[in-house]
Amino acid sequence: MGHLLWSAAACRRFYSGSLLPLSTWVRCSVWNAAASRRYESGSELPHSPWLAFPFICSATCAIMPAGLLMMNTAFMNLLAMALYLSVGMLLWRDLRHGTRAAGTVRLGIFSLAAGAVMLHGAVLYAGLLLNNALNLGLTNAVSLVAWVVVLIYLLSALRQPIESLGVFILPAAALTMLVEWLFPIGHRLVLNTTPLYSAHIVISLVAYSLLCIAVVQSLMLALQEKQLRSHHPGGILRSLPPLETMESLMFSMIGLGFLLLTLTLISGVFFSEAVFGKPLRLTHHILLSFIGWGVFGVLLLGRWRFGWRGRTALLWTLSGFVLLALGYFGSKFVLEVILRR
Repeated sequence: MGHLLWSAAACRRFYSGSLLPLSTWVRCSVWNAAASRRYESGSELPHSPWLAFPFICSATCAIMPAGLLMMNTAFMNLLAMALYLSVGMLLWRDLRHGTRAAGTVRLGIFSLAAGAVMLHGAVLYAGLLLNNALNLGLTNAVSLVAWVVVLIYLLSALRQPIESLGVFILPAAALTMLVEWLFPIGHRLVLNTTPLYSAHIVISLVAYSLLCIAVVQSLMLALQEKQLRSHHPGGILRSLPPLETMESLMFSMIGLGFLLLTLTLISGVFFSEAVFGKPLRLTHHILLSFIGWGVFGVLLLGRWRFGWRGRTALLWTLSGFVLLALGYFGSKFVLEVILRR
């Protein structure tokens, strides 16, 4: 009952405009960790549906303006990275032991991940919008894509059995935050508020993110298939869904990502004047993006016509994503880091 009273007091202070102390965050994290451990050991806690409430309450405060909370970017970076890594370690432990978190333990784990996402979003918001311009430097762009990937992953995990993907996705998101924090690269674009421009940015982010998750799914599939072939199934294999389910989820992500990537390329090529305010120029970014789009198109055609799967699907998926990554992030690396433009 004590944690419920504390949560109510925290909410009351938050909505009344009072500042929440730093100890709020520490108490939330410690309480959630202790609660999860007690559930795993078989003991019970009263009012179990409220397991994640204190953390979600305080994590929500992270996205409030800086005037309400005395929390600098460095602290938010550290806390978000710590939460990403902690959840990744918890998921890895379950994966290695062949178990899957359920009930309130699962809720507690994903509430920590949700808190990390909100903190990550707050850090991005502070660095992306500067003086009516959009700061899409290389490290900022990578961190932004990682944030969208984690967000889609968490929303998808509510309905699909893809929790194991967090073993790769969450530590990678923590790494992007660390790189963006240590090596900030500025590349300001005048903020264009036209609906077409906004739609182009959002659709492209979701497309890249879905294809990124599909790549992680393909790696998990390769691991699962390897264990099946070795006839020595370990804990990892026992904790994963059936191979057919994993493949179906992967191709669903690729199909949706391919559709959104198609819309992105159409809006960028045929409506360049309306979207960006300038005519289209054939650059490395455009060329590699079209080649990557073609690779994913061939993969989906091969799946539909010839039933491609396994190693063949893995190679085509990795090839397509590498081309897309080189087209955008590779071009930005050359321009912003090597040529310093």
